[in-house]
Amino acid sequence: MKKTIVFSLMLAAGYLVHAQQVIPLYEAEKIPGAISGNFQEVAYNFPFNGEQVRFIVNVITPDLTVYLPEASKNTGIAVIICPGGGYAGLAVDHEGHHIARKLSENGIAGFVLKNRLPNAAMMTNKETVPLQDAQRAIQIVRENAAKWAVNPAKIGIAGSSAGGHLASTAGTHYQKALIANPGNTSLRPDFMILNYPVISFADSLTHHGSRFNLIGSMEQSEFDKLMADRENADRNLAAIPVPAELIAEYSGELNVTDDTPPVFITHAVDDNVVKIQNSLLFEAALRQHNRPVETFFYARGGHGYGMDNPTAGVDWPESCIRWILQR
Repeated sequence: MKKTIVFSLMLAAGYLVHAQQVIPLYEAEKIPGAISGNFQEVAYNFPFNGEQVRFIVNVITPDLTVYLPEASKNTGIAVIICPGGGYAGLAVDHEGHHIARKLSENGIAGFVLKNRLPNAAMMTNKETVPLQDAQRAIQIVRENAAKWAVNPAKIGIAGSSAGGHLASTAGTHYQKALIANPGNTSLRPDFMILNYPVISFADSLTHHGSRFNLIGSMEQSEFDKLMADRENADRNLAAIPVPAELIAEYSGELNVTDDTPPVFITHAVDDNVVKIQNSLLFEAALRQHNRPVETFFYARGGHGYGMDNPTAGVDWPESCIRWILQR
């Protein structure tokens, strides 16, 4: 059993996993851009690798769940983990808590980010809200590094799918603080881990659902009408115009600089949801700026496998952990 229950103890993989600390990102009355309303966070269960995992929508109160390693194993390294879900929800277990547990078992502190999802009814400036939450997570971990026995110069960010887009955006847009930062704490992650990431918002490459959810805009009734045509839903979504300046702003391959953090990228060649060209373009941009990058590409595996690709004899986390420990 892999599912984490944060308010109790449970038996998992033959040992007891203790309750994890959950930290709100903001005081309830100070969540930036929040619009009050009758909203309710909902978690749906779906089967994955023989267990039920959660997909959370309508995040109202963003938070961090802390997984600290045993003191005897602690490396001082930390990773903030952004689950994917097309910016419509969060696959918090197999793309979040499972990864955090794996890291903590190897001496690396894991912090699972439950960030808000872009929704114009729930917030102003919907396209910047996920990045606000990612920056706040980096700020919290760095400012509390001593309490958690973390080296403040070894704090990375990881993400899968749209969570990979958020992680890569945090790694390319750290120069501008979107949150209150009176201590001028560095919001730059020290490294990035990107698992089948959405990188580009260009028409020919992007995952159109992620792009529309983050930077698109349309009357709800018109959107519902388009999506009702299920056979052509993806084509209709791709045809919705999106401002060119926002496409450029949120396409990671166009925002790499000579100071972009080192990156570990994993992807499957046969991914037909998020094209591997997203990762290849980002790798090329990093190399053009002489930035360290390591790749772990599968021939098969499709999209959404989390840590465990059933088509492969070797999974990416082992190589990634070795890479992290070299930071």
